[in-house]
Amino acid sequence: MTLPLSQMGLHSPAAVRQVGGTRAFRRRLMELGLVPGTEVVITKVAPMGDPLEIAVRGGRLSIRQQEASALMVEVPEDHAQVA
Repeated sequence: MTLPLSQMGLHSPAAVRQVGGTRAFRRRLMELGLVPGTEVVITKVAPMGDPLEIAVRGGRLSIRQQEASALMVEVPEDHAQVA
């Protein structure tokens, strides 16, 4: 199932399929390791829902909901619990 990262459930693994947004925005996310095929997991959500902490390539990043909605991810069927 393909959906925006912002709609993914906590602790569910997913693979990045597409990075959207402006060219500068896409480039910055890709520099941080969010390239197609990379596994990501949402590890924490701030109390008001923004930002999200994600685990990617052995590190952790915090991104806003708006940025997370520009990242399309592929969630395995056995982890398809949408937030």
